[in-house]
Amino acid sequence: MIFFFLLLAAMFVALVAQHFIPPLPIVNARVLLMPVIMFYGALALPTPGMLVLAFCGGLMWDALHGQMIEGNVEIALGWSIVLYATLGALMGGFRPLFQRGRWEIHCLLSGVCTSMIVLAEYLMLTFRREPVVFVFNKDVWWRIGGAGLVAALLSPLFFFTLNYLAFLVGYDAQPDRNVKRPR
Repeated sequence: MIFFFLLLAAMFVALVAQHFIPPLPIVNARVLLMPVIMFYGALALPTPGMLVLAFCGGLMWDALHGQMIEGNVEIALGWSIVLYATLGALMGGFRPLFQRGRWEIHCLLSGVCTSMIVLAEYLMLTFRREPVVFVFNKDVWWRIGGAGLVAALLSPLFFFTLNYLAFLVGYDAQPDRNVKRPR
């Protein structure tokens, strides 16, 4: 239970901190830290804990990013909760691998899922604005893919740090990693 609240606090701090990190100068991609912590929580926590973490993370994200322009709601409150729960369930499907100590695929998947968050946000804004015009040029793809690439590169650091934090509070996020299997 302590570890869950530490993850929740880390998500809040990461959400605030990522607003002070400027976009990467070459590709103009945002550095998204909170989704990486949420995806780690999807791996380390059981499904009910992951769903509560997704609810809290989505609510924090929507509260900070909700937009209303000229009386039209562009980003509705609650859409991130559904998106985070869906992507968290996807990550949770790979949880048995993570519990055995395999973390490589999860770092790559964190990048892919982070790109999916940015893509979903872009698509929602595109569908809400009139007229609906899809612009997928090089800059848009770099913003979508660049955020995922940065998340994939930062996720090993976050995963190791959060694993160590779990160890410090007595939570075993990977209980099957030291189990000897008969051959």
